[in-house]
Amino acid sequence: MQTTLPSVTEYFNLFRALPDKYLLLSPEGVVLDLNDAHASSSLPQRQREEVVGLDFFTVWPPNSDTEGDVVRRSHEHVRQFHAPDTMPLIRYDLPIPTENGGGYEQRYWQATHFPVLDPTGQLRFILQKTEDVTEQQLAAQRHAQVQQQLAEQQQRTRFILESLPVMVWTATPAGVFDGSNQRLQQFTGWAAAELMGSAWLQLIHPEDQPNFERTWQQAVANAADFQAEYRLRRHDGQYRWQLVRGTPRLTATGSILMWIGSNTDIQEQKQMVQELLEANEQQALLSDQAYAASRAAASQRDMLYSLLETAPAMFAILRGPDHQYEYVNPGYRALFAGRELLGRTVAELVPEASEQGFTALLDQVYQTGTPFAAAEAPFSLVGADGKLQQVYLNFSYQPFREDGRIVGLLAFAYDVTDLVKTRQTLEQLGSQPRG
Repeated sequence: MQTTLPSVTEYFNLFRALPDKYLLLSPEGVVLDLNDAHASSSLPQRQREEVVGLDFFTVWPPNSDTEGDVVRRSHEHVRQFHAPDTMPLIRYDLPIPTENGGGYEQRYWQATHFPVLDPTGQLRFILQKTEDVTEQQLAAQRHAQVQQQLAEQQQRTRFILESLPVMVWTATPAGVFDGSNQRLQQFTGWAAAELMGSAWLQLIHPEDQPNFERTWQQAVANAADFQAEYRLRRHDGQYRWQLVRGTPRLTATGSILMWIGSNTDIQEQKQMVQELLEANEQQALLSDQAYAASRAAASQRDMLYSLLETAPAMFAILRGPDHQYEYVNPGYRALFAGRELLGRTVAELVPEASEQGFTALLDQVYQTGTPFAAAEAPFSLVGADGKLQQVYLNFSYQPFREDGRIVGLLAFAYDVTDLVKTRQTLEQLGSQPRG
């Protein structure tokens, strides 16, 4: 059976119908033809007949010399060596007609130029096979951007946890400890790996272990908030009382994803209460109130363990050299009740801070990068009722950085007013003559 070869017209139609994108150029780079797939991708606003006979760079002018040079070098390689040349991934934007606003449409391509030789071995055509990879490239860029943002957020979260003046820990849904911050490691003298699992339980005073383990397992079983007091062995061998609190992070169905909690050293409060009880049995009621006040002060110093919103202390993020409030937690808002802080600066909303030197301290930390901390600092402010009140604060200012430069400050404080006033009461009792 004799086979009939396709006609020139059929070959022509076959070229036009090929699924991949093909462009046929003369050795000099003049557009001779392009198939339907190439035309639909590279000529969204023009007809194929409009570009045939024009120079490649007239039809697709580069938006920079860099892109144009890559294509020119590939064309020249085919002319000189009569060998295919695959260009690297290239951004080669397509021009937008003036009537549609002008400019360029961002596009990415992968292309190979093939030589087509005549029977004498001379270059007859340059055939370009092109693949539009714009969507894949933009998706890869978006993925990389999201990953970078996630990494920055994780670094920022870790920085906040390490900067807070409390001991922080995490645990698995089953209640097995799996993480700690540097403050807990420094207190115990144990490395992070040593504190994981259950080995760390030996740091708890033997008399306190049974009650702790029973209370902790009940909280884990019920997915409930945990709070306990126990004595924890410090790196120097001394046992010190701790107020321990933990909160489970739950799914929408109520199952536990993880635990996060903190330890606050309450040794001094414990001693103070004992001294009050021993000073005068008739002051029992006052002592009970003092102990309750010291417990409240300890809880104010507790870690922002259920994200910052549930922190018992005051926390704020200040952005920029003018210290604009970017975030304040409920404890901080309560101190300045009636004031809309977010988006405003410290100087605008808290003039008392400037008058008492706190704004100058903020400027100092922002400019030098050196953290500042103070204990039992008196601070006078006008309350929501319009009356002047004085509180005592333990506070710290920490700079935070983005891309290596300081962009704001973390302000952490807890109210020790009751603690200070209790100590003052104790001192007054100690100074009274005993009959």
